[in-house]
Amino acid sequence: MAEFFTDVQSPIKYEGPDTTNELAYRYYDPDRIVLGKRMEDQLRMAVCYWHSFAWPGSDVFGSGTFDRPWIDAAGDPMDAARMKMDAAFEFFAKLGLPFYCFHDVDIAPAGDTYAETKANFEAMVDYAEAKMADTGVKLLWGTANVFSHPRFAAGASTNPDPEAFAYAAAQVRNALDATNRLGGANYVLWGGREGYETLLNTRMKHESDQLARFLHMVVEHKRNIGFDGMLLIEPKPQEPTKHQYDYDSATVHGFLERYDLLGELFVNIEVNHATLAGHSFHHEVAYAVDNGTFGSIDANRGDSQNGWDTDQFPNSVEEMALATYEIMRGGGFTSGGFNFDTKLRRQSMDRTDLFYGHIGAVDTVAQSLLVAAALIEDGALEAARDARYAGWDGALGTDILAGNLSLADLEVRVVSGEIDPTPVSGGQERLENLINRTLWRTV
Repeated sequence: MAEFFTDVQSPIKYEGPDTTNELAYRYYDPDRIVLGKRMEDQLRMAVCYWHSFAWPGSDVFGSGTFDRPWIDAAGDPMDAARMKMDAAFEFFAKLGLPFYCFHDVDIAPAGDTYAETKANFEAMVDYAEAKMADTGVKLLWGTANVFSHPRFAAGASTNPDPEAFAYAAAQVRNALDATNRLGGANYVLWGGREGYETLLNTRMKHESDQLARFLHMVVEHKRNIGFDGMLLIEPKPQEPTKHQYDYDSATVHGFLERYDLLGELFVNIEVNHATLAGHSFHHEVAYAVDNGTFGSIDANRGDSQNGWDTDQFPNSVEEMALATYEIMRGGGFTSGGFNFDTKLRRQSMDRTDLFYGHIGAVDTVAQSLLVAAALIEDGALEAARDARYAGWDGALGTDILAGNLSLADLEVRVVSGEIDPTPVSGGQERLENLINRTLWRTV
């Protein structure tokens, strides 16, 4: 079998902050105990198949730039798919992370008919099963690509044509079956085109009802096959559509509640999608944790000067640490983890650049965990939050929340002078200093 990453002959190891080795981890020490668990088990990091192995480095202005012989391979498409999977699992094993993620179309070529496409996919699932057994790499989540093909130009489950809905259902069924067979911990539904480009030809309620019916069907199939992983929706506000129905964590939460799906589906939050929605990554994670919908993370970043989804490797410990704090405050991951949904820049053409990008991202996330752990163990941030809301633990606060007081009751107390609130500082700058001190001390 050909070796594709010859610059890396052994798995990437932890060598500590002072190492000069560019192909080593400085902060990611898998066996280090953080908040009662091994770092590897807390972070549950994964490599994505699509950007790393199925994308040639093209964009809307130019063709692929990457050195990817498994993409350029001529001849039988299944031979090329096996070559691509050989390269992927060589990379997974040498990088030393425990998980990977895939779309159905990432790992298997399309056939002339759906039946042929399904047969190709099933053969590649067999191949993946053998690769996973050989390397010990596990599947964090699988999914179906029901957005790239022209048949899904108007959406998948929200398409005005029920035949497109049915075709998407067939793909999702097979991808969920494969995820279950491969022991996947989760299954993701990203509504890449579940939205609209113009309201002139759109019935929003009809499309929302279609999407809800589709999700109920997925839940039913999950139960039928005995899949015990988590079903995840990945919010995104727009792009490629003008508006998507899974705009952000709050929108997904409201949708799930409206259609009686709470507790059945959770959110897979991507950093760059959060910022496209006008939120911080911290906000999206905190909302999901506080409302019981948190599931998993797609770790990446955008560019403040580019208004689109650039999917760059994360490199801000501060941005990651604040979100990781919320995750750990909520008890940490169950079946989810940090998946690197990331792209190299088109000028990073060498195969070894895949290692450099992932190593930096892994160390960024590892540092974020250390900062989050320090904040939790110190307790000062949570103590400040508790103090700010302490009044709600008193008689007035508990009576209000219990429904024991009406507007009239409260107005009587205000008129009598019994209630006359004095503004209290929120102390934002002091807390920002606390975060910075923890960053400096930890990193």
